[in-house]
Amino acid sequence: MLEEDKKVFEFDDFLEGISKYGKSKISIQDKKALPFVKWVGGKRSILEEVKKYLPCEFKEYYEPFIGGGAMFFNLGNSKSYISDINLELITAYLIIKKDVKKLIDRLKEHKTFHCEDYFYKTRLNQFPNDPVEVASRFIYINKTCYNGLYRVNKKGEFNSPFGKYTNPKILDEENLLLCSKYLKNTIIRYGNFQDINPKKNDLVYFDPPYHQTYSGYSANIFDEAKQIELRIFCDQLTKQGVFFMLSNSDTSFIREQYSKYNINSIVAPRFINCKSNGRKGGQEVLITNYDTKRSNSK
Repeated sequence: MLEEDKKVFEFDDFLEGISKYGKSKISIQDKKALPFVKWVGGKRSILEEVKKYLPCEFKEYYEPFIGGGAMFFNLGNSKSYISDINLELITAYLIIKKDVKKLIDRLKEHKTFHCEDYFYKTRLNQFPNDPVEVASRFIYINKTCYNGLYRVNKKGEFNSPFGKYTNPKILDEENLLLCSKYLKNTIIRYGNFQDINPKKNDLVYFDPPYHQTYSGYSANIFDEAKQIELRIFCDQLTKQGVFFMLSNSDTSFIREQYSKYNINSIVAPRFINCKSNGRKGGQEVLITNYDTKRSNSK
């Protein structure tokens, strides 16, 4: 989303009344909510491995590169703060939280009219005025574009091509309703990772665009300078007594940046390659500023 186009949303009005949240815990006994969008670098496939490195106890949960939110939804923490610099993504989270029934109705329409021509007409409408339309368009295109790849050009315009799926799951009504319940007591914000303000013994999970890999989630490229900014921010959090856990590529640059912290290697699949036989496992690092011997074993 271009800076000048944000005003179209009257975003401050849209956020009004959403900043406060209750103290009650989320109670969903039968099923866990799942990510409502496909997301490059999502953690669903390695979630159980990542969770082994969580601290035994923490207070509030922060995830400033929320993406698909696999970790957030799996934890179901009653005191959570999620954010991202992708405005369409954050709008979708907010609409699921506050107006999920209207979103479901609009996705039903997208499902009815879905075809290649309809996809490109919808993609062409880059900046709708209505937040429900923004959220429904975002989810529809995500579910029907090639390989679920969210990609934008330098103008912030979504440009992934049509995905020739036989029966794409444009609407998962049950999961959207579950997501809405999980988000009920969650603070949702559009913003940079540095905009968060966690306190001592809170946990921040960073899952940024990885070093030397895909970073086309927004018009703002997450280059090495940004990686350094993130490491400096992690240093600041450590001084404040905040727990952090960070996922990234296993490169010498990342290892050097976080050399004073605990660095653990894990293997994760890769799904970006256009050829299925090119989507092989890759080495990642999981970095923490606390002793991982204290982490959960579940």
